[in-house]
Amino acid sequence: MDGINKYNEFVALHKPQLESSSIPMHFWPALYRKLAADTFDAGEALQLMLIDYDEDEEQNPAEDDDSPNPVFALGVARDQGIRASDPQAIYLIDHAWTFRLNSARQQLQQYPHLADRLSAITGVDLELEDRIDKILRRLWKYCHAYSIGSEGLTDEERQPIWYVMDEVGSAVNHSDDPNFRLVPLLYLNTQTTFSVLFPIRDCEAGEQVTRDVVEYVAKEAPQRAALLLPWRDADLTGESFLQVEPRADYFTSGHIAETYPKENTDPLPSRSRCDPLKVYAEYEVVRQHLTSPEFLLVSNEQEADVLWLTHHFKTFEELADQSPGKFINQFPFEYVITIKDLLSIVGRRAAKEHHNGLTLDTYPDWLPTTYNLSTELREFAAYYQTRAAKGLDNHWIIKPWNLARGLDTYITDNIRQIVRLPATGPKIAQKYIERPVLFRREELEGRVKFDIRYVILLKSVKPLKAYVHRKFFLRFANHPFSLDNFDDYEKHYTVMNYQEEAQLHHVKCEDFVTLWQEQYPENDWSVLEQEICSMLYEVLQCASQADPPCGLAPCAQSRALYAADIMLRWTDDEERVMRPQLLEINWTPDCKRACDYYPEFFNDIFRLLFLDEENDESFRLLRPEKDQ
Repeated sequence: MDGINKYNEFVALHKPQLESSSIPMHFWPALYRKLAADTFDAGEALQLMLIDYDEDEEQNPAEDDDSPNPVFALGVARDQGIRASDPQAIYLIDHAWTFRLNSARQQLQQYPHLADRLSAITGVDLELEDRIDKILRRLWKYCHAYSIGSEGLTDEERQPIWYVMDEVGSAVNHSDDPNFRLVPLLYLNTQTTFSVLFPIRDCEAGEQVTRDVVEYVAKEAPQRAALLLPWRDADLTGESFLQVEPRADYFTSGHIAETYPKENTDPLPSRSRCDPLKVYAEYEVVRQHLTSPEFLLVSNEQEADVLWLTHHFKTFEELADQSPGKFINQFPFEYVITIKDLLSIVGRRAAKEHHNGLTLDTYPDWLPTTYNLSTELREFAAYYQTRAAKGLDNHWIIKPWNLARGLDTYITDNIRQIVRLPATGPKIAQKYIERPVLFRREELEGRVKFDIRYVILLKSVKPLKAYVHRKFFLRFANHPFSLDNFDDYEKHYTVMNYQEEAQLHHVKCEDFVTLWQEQYPENDWSVLEQEICSMLYEVLQCASQADPPCGLAPCAQSRALYAADIMLRWTDDEERVMRPQLLEINWTPDCKRACDYYPEFFNDIFRLLFLDEENDESFRLLRPEKDQ
């Protein structure tokens, strides 16, 4: 009786997992017993087989790091075969290695026995000097991922966890017509993750055990061939890599519905300087640094004239009806510029054609080539392979749509890695700037990557009226740049605020301009800044030209502050011209450093946004390029 109770407890605890993974009920009792007793009995019914490739055979995995061909196979060893109806025919698969990507190389270097085991699983020669590089390159045929989604976890703690199954699980190869399924399972009693292997049709002795590694994608789905690249080669160079703007429903999918004033509303009445504006601010930095007597901080949203919120506001139409005199620090549908995949769509509206047929550079030239790996994976694979065929650089930076600080972000030229990374959440693939303009840091005896942050103040959408703060901000890498060692964070990234041991290199914009003109005397910073401002005006123009939800909606009560992150690159042509590149636009950016450098930062911004005080010393009005 006690055994039945324990089994019932197991089912009650694990039923959501068992059902979501579609593990047939007749396997549940045996699965429970094997988990409880830690029984790994796959070897009684299945056997590992080393696949014998001819030495001169193309894509021999022993010779070709990028070969999708497997090293091992798994076969049915039992003479009577395996029946899908056999309630005992479910097998626990252990995980040989569990890791986070940013520490994978370090773990393999630190634990030789682990590296030896991974060498065997992936077919990498133990004696090779660069075997860890080869393991990491071949890893994408063998690794899988899961995330922990418990409430209260930080973004860092939610970062995906990757794992490689043991020798048995890693030998289950792909088939479009599989005979087994292989699914992960968290055994909650011990908080241990396993994989579970079970048949979905009868198999005879000697038959190879296979699974569909992308079983969640229909056989006829256009992205399937690209998703299968780690396991099966496909030539997609004949496919179109052109990008077409999606329909309006794409812009709203996954977003809480927003309302906005449908009629053109009159501008808000100008305020008397005798009557301070009451400000409700959720942002602590505003509360600390908004010191001008024209403004009065209040703790009640209802009595405020200005709402400066750090949570997303959605009900702009209701605000216009119920509180027509109240300002809000957001615009309806502003996420079209602050979420990375939408920003790339918006930016492409500035292009007259998709790409240059010779260089494959896409337009506009200030927007790095960006593909959405959820909706444009096939197009991306076609573009990648077309670049490869032309011998063009193919390094890409893979970013989550809506995370900051470099989280879950990777740089690679390995297409097999790129097509696997969206397994941990929606991603974009953005062309990595392989020829960045660098800045010499004397103390490092080398030149490093840097980026520039401009604060954008948006006052109106129709007509478009926006400014940049003349005080821009610099961020620097800490290691000299070279196009290698992409897991060296301090070489390839500039955001050091959140790296515990990283040095933060501070340079004020005034000092930077002086140093810049010493390092690049032929490149006047004021000319580059004019290009940057034209670019920022153009992207805001692109964002406001389309009706909501595909663009920013006008709202007389809206004012907003964004931060644009920009790099400079050298063009590929003989002229080697510097061009600004818009990387992203941030919502509610961290302005603490701005206030530390410039104590009047928020006082000036609030006067501009809410009291209409023009201040040419602090702000530059954004204009079209022809009017600069």
